[in-house]
Amino acid sequence: MNISPRAGKPADPSMLVNVPKLVTAYYTQLPDPSVPEQRVAFGTSGHRGSAFDRAFNEWHILAISQAICFYRTQQKIEGPLFLGMDTHALSVPALASALEVLAANGVNVMLAEGNEYTPTPVVSYAILTYNRGRTTGLADGIVITPSHNPPHDGGFKYNPPHGGPAESSITGWIEARANQCLDTGLSTVKRMSLEKALRASTTHRHDYLNAYITDLAHVIDMDTIRGANISMGVDPLGGAGVHYWGSIAERYGLKLTVVNEVVDPTFRFMTVDWDGQIRMDPSSLYAMQRLIGMKDHFDLSFACDTDHDRHGIVTRSAGLLPPNHYLSVAILYLFQHRPKWRKEAAIGKTVVSSQMIDRVTAKLGRRLYEVPVGFKWFVEGLRDGSLGFAGEESAGASFARLDGTVWTTDKDGMVSALLSAEMTVRMGRDPGEIYRDLTREFGEPAYDRVEAPATPDQKELLAKLSSQQVTLTELAGETIQTVLTHAPGNDGPIGGVKVVANSGWFAARPSGTEDLYKIYAESFRGADHLRRILEEAQAIVGDTLAASLQQPGISSEPTLKENL
Repeated sequence: MNISPRAGKPADPSMLVNVPKLVTAYYTQLPDPSVPEQRVAFGTSGHRGSAFDRAFNEWHILAISQAICFYRTQQKIEGPLFLGMDTHALSVPALASALEVLAANGVNVMLAEGNEYTPTPVVSYAILTYNRGRTTGLADGIVITPSHNPPHDGGFKYNPPHGGPAESSITGWIEARANQCLDTGLSTVKRMSLEKALRASTTHRHDYLNAYITDLAHVIDMDTIRGANISMGVDPLGGAGVHYWGSIAERYGLKLTVVNEVVDPTFRFMTVDWDGQIRMDPSSLYAMQRLIGMKDHFDLSFACDTDHDRHGIVTRSAGLLPPNHYLSVAILYLFQHRPKWRKEAAIGKTVVSSQMIDRVTAKLGRRLYEVPVGFKWFVEGLRDGSLGFAGEESAGASFARLDGTVWTTDKDGMVSALLSAEMTVRMGRDPGEIYRDLTREFGEPAYDRVEAPATPDQKELLAKLSSQQVTLTELAGETIQTVLTHAPGNDGPIGGVKVVANSGWFAARPSGTEDLYKIYAESFRGADHLRRILEEAQAIVGDTLAASLQQPGISSEPTLKENL
């Protein structure tokens, strides 16, 4: 990847999004349904885009909201809908548009008291709490967020009654119905004014914040943290949990300092990410420069992304921990300090997460459940308790309550962050020091991810690769042991390919939201071996797709190898 000269530096005023223009575009720039980029499209985390590109605007949200109402009717989902939003500029107008449709359709909507921002895991928690013990009249939810995407983006995702991200079968159905609404000029959309929607008998207020915070002691050992008087710094990165952290500190008597309480839709307080964009990614060394610079001010520091479903852990011993490092340590700790968890509870990981997790899982004598990219694959396991922990390489995770029952079925950056304090107290070492112990026992992996441009045709070909199309027998000097196109845990399609040798592997898959493809790679033989794996991976993918593009009927676009 080409690192921007601005990476890690404070955002220049010239980079800041013009919020009035963005919101105006949301209401005035109508999508053209004949243009694919302007239709509703659900990726791995809902529909995302910018109003400036006519990819996220009022018509999209009206259409999606109506499609969700159609889906609720078809599935007989008759309970309340928990509606939350993050701090992106487009979230407020999108919430207004959604409420206008939901109220007109007679849906009981649960809005946050005081128009508070609502993190993704809090919506998941609310759905599960309401549905506990019920078989009818079930609740579902919508979270309006593009996650850690740049300030000009908006996002809209649906969580069905299981509380987690919707499966592809659901999002595909909603996407199709939403586009039908666009095609007919919204003629099938029911809508009332925002003023009437806010006064409707079906619109209710819900205390998301206090309900979630009061229950935290059933998933994290808050007494242990409080008793140790450990000092913690937290940066909400201007996100939806900005007012949660102070309440957590007050409720549990923690020595926790919120280092930034600013909510600003331009996110001008961020340092710029690797590609020169403002991005609220707590796993990025570039975006986390401010909190990394404070690491010696606290025993432990952490941050969450804009909807607070991802975490970033900063330790005095190691600075910002890469996500795979922290996931490995969290797994090691949890399965040794949760005696009420089921003995058969497994450990969930995605196919592009570190093999350090495999080694820790074997050490613990637990079963590994390896799935494709996307937290939706973990939902049922978290809900029924067959998974004690589930995590993905992009710094998202959730785990069971102290008694082994479900906490959330969506990623929860807040409990993941607080867990780092619990383990530091109980283990007498911070997560960075614990990870060093793991490397002494299992070896030290080198891990990286690269991205390259890809046309829609190339992305489609990559997603449909078969193991027979990868014809090489060696990877960076080692015999290839396995070529996977389906995940070992659930036989779900990877949407790409994973090639595994004895001490290294790579996986290649198209991005679900951008015209990119990604290669993830890891080596237990050091940085030089990792570079060889990445180089050969790029060649393997490029050559394989070049051969596919020669087939009759396939467009002769430049190969991925050439794009690199």
